[in-house]
Amino acid sequence: MDKFLKFFKLKENGTNVRTEIIAGITTFLAMAYILAVNPSYLEAAGIPKGAAFSATAISAGIATLCMAFFANYPVALASGMGLNAFFAFTVCGAMGYSYQVALTAILLEGIIFMILSIFKFREALVNTIPANLKFGITAGIGLFITIIALINAKIVVASSATTVALGDLASPAVVLALLGLIIIGVLDHYKVPGSILLGIIITWVLGIISELIGWYVPDVAAGVYSVIPSFSMDAFSAPLFFDFDFGFIVKNLPAFLLIMFTFLYTDIFDTVGTLIGVAEKGDLLDEEGKLPKAGGALMADAVGTVVGACLGTSTVTSYVESSAGVAAGGRTGLASVVTGLLFFVSLVLAPVFTAIPGFATTPAMLYVGLLMLSSIKKVDFSSDVADTIGAFLAIIMMPFTYSIANGIMFGMLAWVILKLLIGKAKEISGVMWISVALFVIYIVLKVMGLA
Repeated sequence: MDKFLKFFKLKENGTNVRTEIIAGITTFLAMAYILAVNPSYLEAAGIPKGAAFSATAISAGIATLCMAFFANYPVALASGMGLNAFFAFTVCGAMGYSYQVALTAILLEGIIFMILSIFKFREALVNTIPANLKFGITAGIGLFITIIALINAKIVVASSATTVALGDLASPAVVLALLGLIIIGVLDHYKVPGSILLGIIITWVLGIISELIGWYVPDVAAGVYSVIPSFSMDAFSAPLFFDFDFGFIVKNLPAFLLIMFTFLYTDIFDTVGTLIGVAEKGDLLDEEGKLPKAGGALMADAVGTVVGACLGTSTVTSYVESSAGVAAGGRTGLASVVTGLLFFVSLVLAPVFTAIPGFATTPAMLYVGLLMLSSIKKVDFSSDVADTIGAFLAIIMMPFTYSIANGIMFGMLAWVILKLLIGKAKEISGVMWISVALFVIYIVLKVMGLA
């Protein structure tokens, strides 16, 4: 036991076992909402909810333990919000491809990440993406998650006259979803650990009470028969194993590359931004402002992504909610060990998490959307026209075209074209040229009806 604790260098990092355990529990409480939200997303893509829950929990546990032992950082990982939305609602929804295609793209993305991490190229790759585009993409994903949440709870509904309109304010689902957002806001204001998860639980309990008194009637047409959990063995399900579709790569290579690189870029922005943010809050950066053992942390992320794809879940990435654990005093990978083990323990609670209705997870989605949208504060709107319009298009095209891929594509295309037109072609990196070339090929094929 002493050798185990010695590995984490607790004294050198100014912490102790008790503090790290509390930090690990705090991080789990802050991000455990993903166990309720992710299965509902993946179910929309065709993956059974029970299998999605198991895959989410197991991959999160493995990836977080990798972070503990590869980098000794108090950072937890799980299926990323935004990335799971792209998986379910863009690749498998708007594009109409199977979840097997999406999982194949994620598998290859993870393998590419491993290679880039080994050769220390991933950090250099991140530095070539314009800062304004990074922040714009993050903010756009926040809006994308928000509109999905509003539609799922029927707070926003379709309208033939105005395209979208306000839903029925007398609907129990609408009332409970909006009430849940207020609850999360109040809990977060008072700095209650796990405010997002508690918001889901409280909203769910209110839904159960509403069903028992006859106010809320489950939407059987949508597959919701009751919000009261049933502890039958049907709720437990093994994850999918190696359910890939490599044949799609041969049939439609341009479309596959677009999907894979969208996962690739989005994961890069999310992971690196999270690592730097959490490290800065925990005083883990060195004197030059760099992140020591960044290679190990990025490798943990890559391993998590590959494992997640093999089990049947969307891209696994570092979680900004880890900052809750850092705020509680976490400074080493021991906190991550605690968080990772709690994800494994959560497997026995599958009946609870898989019974949580959409209106109860909507508040969490809205609040996460708010957190991601806050990146818009970092966008420099006083910069040149390429940086400004590129970020602007990345932000608006995601929610308004219902596609993260479209937001990234239009943002990058605008940035490169405008840099050329204003005489700043030297600022365009090789990575941006390659990305734009792929986007142009995809657009041409799309116009021709081949993609």
